[in-house]
Amino acid sequence: MEGHVNKPPKFEIETLFNPIMAIEYRINPSLSLTDFINILDKSTLGERRPLHDLEAMQLMLDHANAYIGAYDCERLVGLARAMTDFSYTTYLADLAVDEAYQHQGIGKALIDAMKAHTPNAKIILVAAPKAMDYYPKIGMVERRGCYTSL
Repeated sequence: MEGHVNKPPKFEIETLFNPIMAIEYRINPSLSLTDFINILDKSTLGERRPLHDLEAMQLMLDHANAYIGAYDCERLVGLARAMTDFSYTTYLADLAVDEAYQHQGIGKALIDAMKAHTPNAKIILVAAPKAMDYYPKIGMVERRGCYTSL
């Protein structure tokens, strides 16, 4: 259809709740730069992100278009940050879980919530070195052929 542009669907903030762990999952929560930096720092991702470059961090926060936050009460304990076209690809740029909350299923729940939020798109990610063994355990398939610029 000429002139037709695919636009991402509008989503209200939704809340998914896991009563067993008392972790609340929020779609597109309101995040401050401090929240974003803190959750990356409390996970192993902080080692590979420019946490001290506030301008870069703000750009990273501003230009992703899909977020899922995991909250223990009002404390952000996990975050999935992605760029998606809502129809084919969701690139999961960050899957960060506070180290004190790891090994409780929060990372998998964040991925599952992102899948539910972008149901027509395939989730793609580049695993952090410390997470290479994690993704196959939760059912993701490793693919060869990922390249980066120099």
